[in-house]
Amino acid sequence: MSTGSPDLVLSTAPFVREGATTPGIMAEVLCAALLVLLVACWNFGIGALLVVAAATAGAAGTEWLFSRSETPSRLRDYSALTTGVLLGLTLPPAFPLWMAFLGGVAGIGLGKLIWGGLGQNLFNPALVGRAFLQSAFPTAITTWSPPVDSGGFLSLPGSLFAAPLLSGKVDAVSAATPLGLAKFESQITEIGSLFFGNISGSLGETSAALLLLLGLWLGARRIFDWRLPVSTLLSVAILSGVLHFLSPESNPPPSFMLFSGGLLFGAVFMVTDPVTTPTTPRGAWIFGIGVGVLVVLIRLFGGLPEGVMYAILLMNAATPHINRHTQRRPFGV
Repeated sequence: MSTGSPDLVLSTAPFVREGATTPGIMAEVLCAALLVLLVACWNFGIGALLVVAAATAGAAGTEWLFSRSETPSRLRDYSALTTGVLLGLTLPPAFPLWMAFLGGVAGIGLGKLIWGGLGQNLFNPALVGRAFLQSAFPTAITTWSPPVDSGGFLSLPGSLFAAPLLSGKVDAVSAATPLGLAKFESQITEIGSLFFGNISGSLGETSAALLLLLGLWLGARRIFDWRLPVSTLLSVAILSGVLHFLSPESNPPPSFMLFSGGLLFGAVFMVTDPVTTPTTPRGAWIFGIGVGVLVVLIRLFGGLPEGVMYAILLMNAATPHINRHTQRRPFGV
């Protein structure tokens, strides 16, 4: 009797399997985000770690609460932890911890669980959490702190520990972000400061050099579709370059538009979300171009200095339609 492989094997789909798994992909993204957190702690002090920890606790706690009876636990896929860390990195350095925790709850609850869980959500959960905080606490989320000096690493702003639903004591010096200076005071921050992170802003957006390196690393690891960040950045560069050429006194140059604000952070960690972005190559180009165009239009012609969050959420809403119109039709249909 032969004991070799059978000539005919019957099985169900899928027939092509890859070694990549959801926990593995999430773990790599989480590791990259933690590197951004280390730079944020270097720039803004240990308080940055507390803000991200609070947002992560809200996200992971909500995931655990609604899935505690399941075996194995949903927390083992690292998606809730990744959502919490990414949300925390979009917040200001002195953001009250209870607000960050509430943002994590909203991100998982409104951005993921009510849609049916992982893989079913229409919008990026971390951005849903930030959009909730933007609408609920507009003053706190637009109050920025300058980078700390060598002696201020262990200092903690009093606003971090503000009591819930009460006004906290403001003991930190507020500073404008490069986008705010450009929009309201016509001051363009030098590229060197944007590149190495010695600026005010959200925790994860202040080092363009690190974000570029992480984007290249994750792209080389094939964690995301390279078309998504490339089309986003190209569209921003081209449209802002045309507008700067037509009116250089009122429109910043493309280099400033690319390296300032949350564009690079969004292009590396948010635009590349495989659940909320198109699955076709042509759809990826359409999605990225749409995000880039909306970012430029909101920044230059809207009332807010930054538009990355809204641009990505709007294109998330368009993703099902993009998928529908860019899928190849089956032969004979």
